[in-house]
Amino acid sequence: MSHSILRPARRVADVKEYYFAGKLREVAAMRQAGIDVISLGIGGPDLPPAPEVIQALQQSAADAGNHSYQTFNGLPELRRAFSDWYLRYYGVSLDPDREIMPLIGSKEGILHLSMAFVDPGDVVLVPDPGYPTYTSASRLAGAEVVAYPLRQENDWQPDFEALEALDAVKEGRVKIMWVNYPHMPTGAEASEELFSRLVEFGRTHGILIAHDNPYSFILKPEGVRPQSILAIAGAKDCCIEMNSLSKSHNMAGWRVAMMAGGEEVLKMVARVKSNVDSGQFKPVMQAAAVALRLGNGWYDSLNAHYRRRRVIAERIMEALGCDFDPRQRGMFLWGRIPDSEPSAEALADRLLKEKHIFLTPGFIFGREGERYIRISLCATEENLERALRRLTE
Repeated sequence: MSHSILRPARRVADVKEYYFAGKLREVAAMRQAGIDVISLGIGGPDLPPAPEVIQALQQSAADAGNHSYQTFNGLPELRRAFSDWYLRYYGVSLDPDREIMPLIGSKEGILHLSMAFVDPGDVVLVPDPGYPTYTSASRLAGAEVVAYPLRQENDWQPDFEALEALDAVKEGRVKIMWVNYPHMPTGAEASEELFSRLVEFGRTHGILIAHDNPYSFILKPEGVRPQSILAIAGAKDCCIEMNSLSKSHNMAGWRVAMMAGGEEVLKMVARVKSNVDSGQFKPVMQAAAVALRLGNGWYDSLNAHYRRRRVIAERIMEALGCDFDPRQRGMFLWGRIPDSEPSAEALADRLLKEKHIFLTPGFIFGREGERYIRISLCATEENLERALRRLTE
């Protein structure tokens, strides 16, 4: 009697394939069949990095000595650049040798933090709606995932009374609480008051507050400092923050991110990370340091593109009969579908089938997103205009 050796670990059973993986296969098949699909779904920047960043990569890659293994905690030059970036733009002082950990993308950091702090059966709080990787990484670590609802009537902020009433909080079983502002997918911003309450909540209950912060520069009003939870007094006692060059510098494929916070937290993450990777490509790190030294002109130019695209995206929302909050930040537009629509998934499927427009139904971000759709601003103005014409014609 033969026995199958292809038995996956139990942890994989609760982790589904990423929604976009399957949907992009469907879009690819349509395009292969000659159908012109306009994609407004994926949040991957379509613009290039700054020319000097690409030049730095090319020059460093031409050096024969720059192709060996690197250390898991990155070049000192890169850590110092992250530290200077945070002080200059966020007003946050970080020790580059003790309070910064470069990452091969934020997804890596989400899993590493989960593996470092979560034991099977521990509870992790994830936002609903929220980035699906918070849930999948927590489940891979064996956690019990508890979704806390974010609702439009509360400006997409946590209900702290409801959080305090959770049995897992009262019993001290919560290890990590994931937060993300400017929020994906809703574009809601945090206030200093919200960040202060999160810090207080984490310190009171012994919960690590993990703030994922990749969108703070996108559509930021000029003259306004980007947000960081680490700017709150005492935040390093119970908070970590992840940030990324993917959106702010058009470097998504480069996989350059960072985790910042208290030294003891980063030491625990380092135990996982040092056993998983051998560092980033040295020329990528050196070029990333150049990107982090770019001035305000870079961010102003980047946001000029997104503002023009946002205007068209709002017209698309209006053509679909959706309501949206014009205060949203980040590289998406989030809108509530009309009551006449059966569901956001049905609307998205119909648009793909009939209009050949791919956008994202909000249900993939959680139950609270079921009546919403998301339009990505990572599409050219031409394609956004084409999509608008398909809807209005």
